[in-house]
Amino acid sequence: MTRDAAGSARLVTLLAGGAVAAWLLVLNFGAVGAVVLRAEGFSALRGADWAAVRFTLVQAVMSAALSVALAVPIARALARRQFRGRGLLITLMGAPFILPTLVAVLGLLAVFGRSGLINQGLGWAGLAQFNIFGLHGVVLAHVFYNLPLATRILLQGWAAIPAERFRLAASLDFTPRDTFRHLEAPMLRALLPGAVLVIFLICLTSFSVALTMGGGPRATTVELAIYQAFRFDYDMGRAALLAVVQFALCAVAGIVAWRVALPQALGGGLDRPVHRFDTGSAGLRLWDSGLIGAGALFLLVPLAMITLRGVPYVAGLPAEIWHAAGRSLMVALGATGVTLAMTLALAHAVVASRAGALLEWLGLAALAASPLVIGTGLFLLIQPLANPRDFALLVTMLVNAGMAMPFALRLILPALRDTVATHGRLCEALGLHGLARLRIVTLPRLRRPLGFAAGLTAALSMGDLGVIMLFAEREGATLPMQLYRLMSAYRLDDAAGAALVLLAASLALFWIFDTWGRRHAGT
Repeated sequence: MTRDAAGSARLVTLLAGGAVAAWLLVLNFGAVGAVVLRAEGFSALRGADWAAVRFTLVQAVMSAALSVALAVPIARALARRQFRGRGLLITLMGAPFILPTLVAVLGLLAVFGRSGLINQGLGWAGLAQFNIFGLHGVVLAHVFYNLPLATRILLQGWAAIPAERFRLAASLDFTPRDTFRHLEAPMLRALLPGAVLVIFLICLTSFSVALTMGGGPRATTVELAIYQAFRFDYDMGRAALLAVVQFALCAVAGIVAWRVALPQALGGGLDRPVHRFDTGSAGLRLWDSGLIGAGALFLLVPLAMITLRGVPYVAGLPAEIWHAAGRSLMVALGATGVTLAMTLALAHAVVASRAGALLEWLGLAALAASPLVIGTGLFLLIQPLANPRDFALLVTMLVNAGMAMPFALRLILPALRDTVATHGRLCEALGLHGLARLRIVTLPRLRRPLGFAAGLTAALSMGDLGVIMLFAEREGATLPMQLYRLMSAYRLDDAAGAALVLLAASLALFWIFDTWGRRHAGT
């Protein structure tokens, strides 16, 4: 009886995982296939299209290189220093990555824009002001958005160096330069290529940044060109062709990012707390403090400006903004539920199936896809059957769920494998299978990564401005879409209030889910 129950539970697991894999195939490759069928030959690309390709690659390379180059000294300073409030500062510095892109852009404009703090200071000093829009504006926004991600990736690398290595370095009288050369540089050689490529991939698909900071035809990305061909020129063939080009760029970057990571080979330790012995110099303390302070100012001042500017206008926001906020909240919660359900099903199938590697690859394939390309393909698939505008919120929710799956799978799958390794035999001996095992054993030990994955999905979905721009009309707009319209109409007071609402909603969703995961995590 127990063997039959185990076989039935395994069959259900494989069927559920197979259904999710099939859905991912349709979402990531079926939509792209629809785009390919509508695409013309590559000779149909215009000069402006090739310029968009060049600009896309240039800004992504510059953004990724600068984000990681700035993250290395900041992460090193944070790794060397222990001070009161360090954990809170690291958490706050990570906030821009989960912020809606439009909110981050408004914060940057409040500091670096035409009437921002820096240009006001330059004007008072009698110096020439600068224009933030264009290539430098796109790169600045990407660095603001991705510097926290690069810093967190590198901090994990420093935390992975065994404490015994630093004790040995101190006993050998290593200078900070020696410590960097023998301990830190090998870790950076292992992590930097992957970090650069992940951020490069994110910058390839940053539609919102290009839309708001591009500043004209010379600063147009491929995704922005797709949107223009789709919404303004009504040229489906050209939009489809550009979508193929965008998918090819993302696919190549994704494959390289998958294969480029090097093993760190740092060895193991005794899990002792890391104590650094290379931090005694007063000059070095001053240097580290300056780096941490500069990084905190760059990331936190724009967020403070959004709050200060938005507070006076929140109460007077028109009803359409609150309705849009309700639609965004519905999309975010729906995407979160779909993401967690599908990720759990796929992760269990990866662990239980001999084709686990293939299923895991399918779950991570969305890293190489662009939401705008998928949205274009789904629009073309739905168009012969119904009016795609009627499915704007549903499609946005499903695409957001698909885009979040790689992050959720990366968080949940290692914890599930550990749970199976430590409790699998006991569950088999007790005849614990199916939903009972999921409820009693698995979920309590997955709540921490589940909470973090849910918070990340909800926050990113709340602020998404991509697919909805292809599908929705004014009456079905989400809050990011309404915010963009307010910015375009120069209704800056309402835009400031709407940005604060969007900021608060995104951070609140992340905090609620992440706190639930951490407080109720199993032991």
